Amino acid sequence: MHILHFMGALIWFGIGCQGYRPRPCSESAPKWPRQDVFILPRMYLVTNPARFTPPSDRKTHPRNVGLPYGSNIIEVAADQANQYKYVVRFNGPAEGEDWSVVIWNKLGPDGIQSGWPGKACRRFTLAAGQTRFIAFDENSQGGWAAAPGTAIPLDPKGGYASTWGEFDFGSSVNHGWSGFDVSAIQAQNAGLEVQGMQICDVLTHICSAITRDASHVQNAYTWDLADVRGIGGNLAPGPVRLQVALDYAK
Repeated sequence: MHILHFMGALIWFGIGCQGYRPRPCSESAPKWPRQDVFILPRMYLVTNPARFTPPSDRKTHPRNVGLPYGSNIIEVAADQANQYKYVVRFNGPAEGEDWSVVIWNKLGPDGIQSGWPGKACRRFTLAAGQTRFIAFDENSQGGWAAAPGTAIPLDPKGGYASTWGEFDFGSSVNHGWSGFDVSAIQAQNAGLEVQGMQICDVLTHICSAITRDASHVQNAYTWDLADVRGIGGNLAPGPVRLQVALDYAK
């Protein structure tokens, strides 16, 4: 599995944070998605990493999966999104039917890399023109999948097999760097439809995008690039604001 190659050979990843879930900062700040001013450079205190990482993964690549599991990924109101350090704005399609979105941690509740075969932490739908804001805690790694209709297509092993977005927020092993990419690999390997998706960082304007059926690919993963490192966005330490466009068409 190629997940999150965008930072090359660096080792993945982080540790948990106090409070078990993303916590808002007490200072006021301009409403998201203003690009010129962000909130505190660090909002989450790091304590007792072992409490937040499944036991089987603590010695190699500890990651924040939330306690309880999945609480490192939460939906927040639009007028509160600026209070969180790592925020993704999901934009629904311009028109047509509703889309389903699922978000998962790379590590499943069992402590192994099993988060994407049907173990989503968050599920929601997006109607045409609708937006949702999702906040992520530091040292969170995983992905999301999106597709039109009421469910995400699955491969024969039960894995999500539509177009993916992949994320790594505030990796302590990588000195606080973050990253993201769009990937069609799971859908292509399963012989299923590739949906359009674009992810852009609103500060650096770095984007990763794939159109329907992978007819246009920009800084994103397809099956033939599965072993290539460095694709997607690499973001210096600090707050992250990503925008996701579903049903993206160039």
